[in-house]
Amino acid sequence: QVQLQESGPGLVKPSQTLSLTCTVSGGSITTSYRYWSWIRQSPGKGLEWIVSIGDDGNTYYNPSLKSHTSISRDTSKNQFSLQLSSVTPEDTAVYYCARDRGDWVTDYWGQGTQVTVSS
Repeated sequence: QVQLQESGPGLVKPSQTLSLTCTVSGGSITTSYRYWSWIRQSPGKGLEWIVSIGDDGNTYYNPSLKSHTSISRDTSKNQFSLQLSSVTPEDTAVYYCARDRGDWVTDYWGQGTQVTVSS
């Protein structure tokens, strides 16, 4: 059973960088044909895919967020991380990490972490 756990600060000031880490257990982030993703849900809105990293380290970005998004991974710790720079209150959301199968269907989710952007 794969488990994902998000961690990071719950409050970020406007213009700062939001940094979150997802720790994976029960499976390796280098397993073939798997993608590791960040998704968010803002108040009153649907789910929004942010970025993914594949088992080979290739990255895939939502074009509307790409300019201030980056994703990285630490295979020794079985973690992957999100950085969202120059945040505004519109980036306030519950942030989820998730695993996608080779067909991009999500099969595992983290529990989500609330991030509020406010001064």
